[in-house]
Amino acid sequence: MNSVLYHYCVQRLPSREEMGRAAARQVRDLICDLLRRKESIRMIFAAAPSQNEFLEALVKEPAIDFSRITAFHMDEYVGLPKEAPQGFGNFLRDRLFSKAAFRQVHYINGNAADIQAECERYCALLRETPIDIVCLGIGENGHIGFNEPASKLDNKTHLTALTESTIEANSRFFASADEVPRHALTMGVGTILKSKKIIIAISGNKKLNAFHKMLEGQIDTSSPATLLNLHNDVIVAFNE
Repeated sequence: MNSVLYHYCVQRLPSREEMGRAAARQVRDLICDLLRRKESIRMIFAAAPSQNEFLEALVKEPAIDFSRITAFHMDEYVGLPKEAPQGFGNFLRDRLFSKAAFRQVHYINGNAADIQAECERYCALLRETPIDIVCLGIGENGHIGFNEPASKLDNKTHLTALTESTIEANSRFFASADEVPRHALTMGVGTILKSKKIIIAISGNKKLNAFHKMLEGQIDTSSPATLLNLHNDVIVAFNE
């Protein structure tokens, strides 16, 4: 199926550090432009090693008034200990949310006693006002957030089972693959696509196949990143 709204601005950078700085500059400019026209904005952030350089550069941007930004984090493992370093909320707290005075930060609780109620709570927060900017990466199998291959376009925040390829890819952050949680909570593709702007930071040869597939402009649910072709304003900073 051909994309109708396909549009990317792609920057190829010589290093991960340059990639991170370029993505941060793009986000800074978007934030400053939006805040000239409205009192506050809402953003979604992803947790992944591909975001390290971007997040480090972003918190150093003096022009950004973080006190006018409400932030959400995109996904979370189910069942990890609250302070586990592999937790995505903890990742973002350490690298971003604790380093800038945000207006508000909303976390997904992967240890909620009632998972369905937690999904509904997060959906309600996301629906309050449109999301202005989403900052994300893509997985080796093309997943965005934890929207794995064959994810539905209209998915909202939901419980998902991780694929074996994702478990294997993420096992490097645990003592073994057996310790990787088998389930996660994630925002749905539909939520991501409703945002006004999407910024993607991608690094590493292992992701190039998914990246190129996305840029081909076709939609293939076996690689969820291709669903971003349905959005009309996507900026990509990548380093091989």
